[in-house]
Amino acid sequence: MYPIHRAKKGQVFIISAPSGSGKTTLGKELLNSLPDLQLSISYTTRKPRPGEQEGVDYFFLTREEFEKKRMKGELIEWAEVFGHYYGTSRKRLTQHLQQGKDVLLLIDVQGAIQIMEKLPRVVSIFVLPPSRDALKQRLEERGTDTAEEIQRRLKVAEREIDYWSHYDYIVINETLTEAVEKLKSIIVAEHSRQEVMKDVVQRLIDDFRPRQR
Repeated sequence: MYPIHRAKKGQVFIISAPSGSGKTTLGKELLNSLPDLQLSISYTTRKPRPGEQEGVDYFFLTREEFEKKRMKGELIEWAEVFGHYYGTSRKRLTQHLQQGKDVLLLIDVQGAIQIMEKLPRVVSIFVLPPSRDALKQRLEERGTDTAEEIQRRLKVAEREIDYWSHYDYIVINETLTEAVEKLKSIIVAEHSRQEVMKDVVQRLIDDFRPRQR
């Protein structure tokens, strides 16, 4: 649970990771553990994978539908990843923040950089596998990609890792339980930052000041 005396404004938390590093699984575990955390559901033009649901995992669009939203400025970020478009609704994200909700974005490096440039306060976390071999094994065990596709994803991962210094935190996903605990600690600790807590502290200062009679 979050601290009782927390700021009313919602915060944006970004988690990025090379494909196969466990970003989606970690996100689901976080959402189950932190009820005040709201997932930002992305748009995508790729086909649903087995078990994925419309409006739960993604909003699935045609390329034409996606392009219309992009041209109208409805996306605060968007990127093409492995031949498919992904993007975040500007309106939906703004609504969550105005309601005081913390928002979790599970997005790739391209989209994350765009969000960092556009929003004043973003907490960014880069999740990495413990090794290249571990990532390769996870991609193979996932069973959704050909050997050629796995090699392509590994090459993209090599490029994405170069962006590690753009992120506030780095978490190595060696075991799911340990990685989830680290992510939870980051999110909870961020609510105690000075700039986040200033309104709460000001209310306490006012409370401690002698009242006029």
